[in-house]
Amino acid sequence: MIYNAARWIQRRCLPALLGLLLAVPLQAQTDRPAQPEPESGRSEKTLARAQHYMVAAAHPLAVDAGLQMLAAGGSAVDAAIAVQLVLALVEPHASGLGGGAFLLHYDTQRRAVRAYDGRETAPAAATPELFMREGRAMSFRDAVTGGRAVGTPGVPRLLEIAHREHGKLPWARLFEPAITLAEQGFAVTPRLHTLLNRDTAMAGEAAARDYFFNSDGSPRAVGSTLRNPALAATLRALAAQGADAFYRGDIARDIAAAVRNHSRNPGTLSEHDLAAYTVREVEPLCAPYRNWRVCGMPPSSSGGIAVLQMLGMLASHDLKTLRPDSVQAAHLISEAGRLAFADRNRWVGDDRFVDVPIRGLLDPGYLATRARLIQPDRSLGRAEAGMPPGAKIAMADDRHEETGGTSHIAVVDAAGNAVSMTTTIETFFGSRLMVRGFLLNNQLTDFNFNPVEDGRPVANAVAPGKRPRSSMAPKLVFDAAGRLHLVVGSPGGSQIINYVARTLIGTLDWGLDIQSAIALPHAGSRNGPTELERGTAAEQLAAALRGLGHEVQITDMTSGLHGIQRSADGWQGGADPRREGVARGR
Repeated sequence: MIYNAARWIQRRCLPALLGLLLAVPLQAQTDRPAQPEPESGRSEKTLARAQHYMVAAAHPLAVDAGLQMLAAGGSAVDAAIAVQLVLALVEPHASGLGGGAFLLHYDTQRRAVRAYDGRETAPAAATPELFMREGRAMSFRDAVTGGRAVGTPGVPRLLEIAHREHGKLPWARLFEPAITLAEQGFAVTPRLHTLLNRDTAMAGEAAARDYFFNSDGSPRAVGSTLRNPALAATLRALAAQGADAFYRGDIARDIAAAVRNHSRNPGTLSEHDLAAYTVREVEPLCAPYRNWRVCGMPPSSSGGIAVLQMLGMLASHDLKTLRPDSVQAAHLISEAGRLAFADRNRWVGDDRFVDVPIRGLLDPGYLATRARLIQPDRSLGRAEAGMPPGAKIAMADDRHEETGGTSHIAVVDAAGNAVSMTTTIETFFGSRLMVRGFLLNNQLTDFNFNPVEDGRPVANAVAPGKRPRSSMAPKLVFDAAGRLHLVVGSPGGSQIINYVARTLIGTLDWGLDIQSAIALPHAGSRNGPTELERGTAAEQLAAALRGLGHEVQITDMTSGLHGIQRSADGWQGGADPRREGVARGR
């Protein structure tokens, strides 16, 4: 029997913890992540309600494009494609044609979930030493800008395949809103302006600099109109010719030339790499959590495994008896997070290249054993990876972390079909290379820079054709009757795992509506410090958590959660107050 830490803390530790919280002054925290998420202001959001269909995404114009498709009788996939194409224009720092994505689709008629891996791949000429110089790993700053880190984009082919299998409207129709906006222009938002103002790498990349900045070097002003005729032309080509217009011909030649001919940091991406790119249809990972069934992505994403591991380890604790803002909740969720991240960093990579013990990592007996390591009155500090059933080769620990130029799209259509898609160009503005109106990714920096640690290979080392490990965690949740209950996901680099897990706990355990769950202050661990969201009530937990042995770091945690939840009369939608997205429906 697994010890119920939550009840023990309530009866025995809570008075002491509260006393400690009152007695110990909060220490000033100045440490921030190496790649901090810039703030652009918090704007409280209200719960959206709809009877028939709903879209939640990172920009109102993108949501409007998706709603246009649904109003015209389109499917959830049709709407998601229209949303992504507009995001490529209005949220260029996060996703677009030059990036990759993971897509979960639910077919309500067949009651089936399908998963599509549109992650970028390493070029055929890439080597394990791609980010090594004279035997030492390059700095992230030296690796990210230019051609070296550009992987073969997956988004255009992913959208085409999803439409071929699940679309209803004509392919070209889905491009119309984005083409119109690219030609007529859109207003620069505060977030885009803030990110541009903080970027120091764009100055050396002529195409991006000329598009995003004024002649005096200042970023385009908030509210100014930004037009992108080059992107409009690219979208017209894809609308007329399909994804082959991107992966073969003039566009492919221009992409390869921009990467290979970069003056300071050339890469190896070729026209052949583009022509050979394929989307993987993979088996979704689904596991029970209390009375729910939670589905996510398998590798090359680690997010599906890690979130399900966290839920599996927490299932023995009666979380509904805890307040969302309590020390106990933060402690338990953080401890589950550090155990899941320890396994992630040891075992998970592209499963075509390394033997990922997926079943063993999600085995109930294994998770019960891991859960017993969670102590009610003391943090693990740094957790060690376990030995899941079926594991064959002990890989080295990989502590490499991702950054967060990513977005999430949630859609439910009038028939009840759904899409949960997380899409990315890796860091903000990707590689800063702009080709034909869109930015190219720097996704290869999601690989571990050093292919060997402590004499052993790492699961996430670079290899030709390999997909870098991701933490993206699009989720679909079903109730005990098998009905779709929840569609959710987030950007945020490796913090995505904790963001999504906490939102699931908020809705499934604490009974919060999706907007309230998304707005919860963040607290969690990636097997390092326990991170508390700056400027929120989570900061007040710092002293008590230190009393339990946690190393605490107070930091900006600008998630971009978007979600849709079934209600008694239709659907409810939520958008993250930390960003500019909205949820709307009819």
